[in-house]
Amino acid sequence: METTADWVQGVISLSWARVCKECGQQHDGLESHLYEYQDDVDDELVCHICLQPLIRPMDTPCGHTYCFHCLSNFLKEQDFCPVDRQRLQLHQCRPSSLLVRNLLDKLTVMCPHNTECQQQMQRCELQPHLHNRCPVFRRLREEAEKRKRPSWNELKGRKSDGESSGDAKHSASLSRNPTRDQPEPGLINPAYEESEDDNTPLRSSLVAEANVVELFREEPEEELGLRIVGGKDTPLGNIVIQEIVRDSLAARDGRLAPGDHILEVNDISLASVPHARAMAVLRLPSLLKLTVMQEKGFKTRDPHGNTTSNHNPGTVLQVTLMKSQRSEPLGIKLIRKSDESGVFILDLLSGGLAAKDGKLRNNDKVLAINGHDLRHGTPESAAQIIQGSEVRVNFVVMRPAETQEEGGSSRGRRPEPQYFRRRSTYMKDPPGGFSSQEKTVSLKKEPRLSLGITIAGGRDCRSRLPVYITSVQPVGCLHRDGTIKRGDVLLSINGVDLTQLTYSEAVSVLKAQTAQSQVVLRVIQTLSDDSEEDIESASKDDLDPLEELRDDTLNWTPLWTRWLGLPSHMHWCRDIVLQKTNNESWGFSIVGGYEESHGQQPFFIKTIVPGTPAHFDGRLKCGDEIVAVNGATTVGMNNSSLIPMLKLQKNKVTLTVVSWPGSLV
Repeated sequence: METTADWVQGVISLSWARVCKECGQQHDGLESHLYEYQDDVDDELVCHICLQPLIRPMDTPCGHTYCFHCLSNFLKEQDFCPVDRQRLQLHQCRPSSLLVRNLLDKLTVMCPHNTECQQQMQRCELQPHLHNRCPVFRRLREEAEKRKRPSWNELKGRKSDGESSGDAKHSASLSRNPTRDQPEPGLINPAYEESEDDNTPLRSSLVAEANVVELFREEPEEELGLRIVGGKDTPLGNIVIQEIVRDSLAARDGRLAPGDHILEVNDISLASVPHARAMAVLRLPSLLKLTVMQEKGFKTRDPHGNTTSNHNPGTVLQVTLMKSQRSEPLGIKLIRKSDESGVFILDLLSGGLAAKDGKLRNNDKVLAINGHDLRHGTPESAAQIIQGSEVRVNFVVMRPAETQEEGGSSRGRRPEPQYFRRRSTYMKDPPGGFSSQEKTVSLKKEPRLSLGITIAGGRDCRSRLPVYITSVQPVGCLHRDGTIKRGDVLLSINGVDLTQLTYSEAVSVLKAQTAQSQVVLRVIQTLSDDSEEDIESASKDDLDPLEELRDDTLNWTPLWTRWLGLPSHMHWCRDIVLQKTNNESWGFSIVGGYEESHGQQPFFIKTIVPGTPAHFDGRLKCGDEIVAVNGATTVGMNNSSLIPMLKLQKNKVTLTVVSWPGSLV
């Protein structure tokens, strides 16, 4: 018989799983937030569809204002304004003025858990109140954590555990054991090898979650701040986040992370679409609902069957600081680093609360504060959480493993140069479906007449790219010739090699040579088997209406797939040394190698597992191409050749990789 305590526990767990983490009410993820307003609201601030105060107000060209969710749902079925029935599409609408949004944010609301919490506040302050001050919300979260429900990346509108198997498209992927599943063709997983050492904790399964993340562009042309790799036209297959751009929309949201696989966008499947098509879908204006598969790392068990945490090259610590009053400062200086995402402790102020406590240290990485995930956060967001907290502030930090003296073992990253690069000497073919062709243009021109091109790249940029053309201006002589296109990589001008120059060196050479009356320009163009997969020929219905204008600016950058066709002599390599102890996993999976059906394919990094040496080192990225292991080329290898090579490296391995920047969206 079910007891009262069991019933109460079930209600608590269900409430936390279904409660919205922004408004505190229970509603479906696609519905607008619900608030308990304490005063009458002016009719000018009310949505004409739901008849409630506006949430994310959007103005139509015909002068009406609606909630974003209300309007977008309405326009899925209709193509006119609900009030005057004028023709209307969502991309024609714009967010309301800052004045209107501020008036809405200042509306007084009551905490939805008013049976125990009778606090009133401005609407914009409700979410910080729930996460930092509301006792009911805190209790629901703590009860859920006790039952081992994930507290990080908790998503708004998450479906309950009682959903049917037909509705849960990705439920089978939430926890999988790769050693028992049939791998994809060409997929090898040195990250997932089970240990044969009885003294080493066994990895029982690789844990992953399918989560839904909503991102809202305030302006249609606003970038999400994601760098994307993969696609069905590449060996990776899936669409994968390579990097989160600092201070971007995605970085401020904080729920997405490098290595996340994007499964759907606004219910459009990206499971088997080419790279350029995926980019077109991700550039849709306004609201994007991303369904992503997020790796959480290994669940491990000791020989007695007890679950243990991931082994990693650092130490995770929990530190609680108690303030004498809410306004007391902690005395912590927080910074960001250029080579690693997240928030780090720069200094503890002498005499401050943190310094007196003595448990936090300089260079600790802040993983979470009061349950808020800050692994990809900013110092500003961390400061807001601290300022909004009560007297108790809970830190979860990672302390890097200390490097031992010579003769001892060292865990974590060595103090070697992180961005050592050199010109590649490894000769190989590009992935199947990608190639390149050289083009030469010989022009006779007036000495003062410009070629009419703009360039970017250079071997001094972050990714050590060759110099490439970002635009061909209609006023120059190259535009009239028509051979040179945007995205072409410069090889030489009048016999002067441009392939290994920095940006400023290339500019100087181009200026000097174009002053002559005869110019011979050599470039290389990368090609794909299916021209329809070029982003420039994607359906205009799917693209941002401002996309063409934005592409013509100097900020245009090539897609990730454009670099795949470059010949190997134009690649620059990077050596990454990983270290580990015992028989733990290196922490990455690979696709590629020789297959009878596809021939020779390069090896690409497909997955980096949280809590492993590759993850904590931070330099290896999804989409990186492995060209050598400990100096031995991977060209000509198949899976059965590379797996033993990686397994034989017990404590240290040197990976030589080529890394191209992911497509920016």
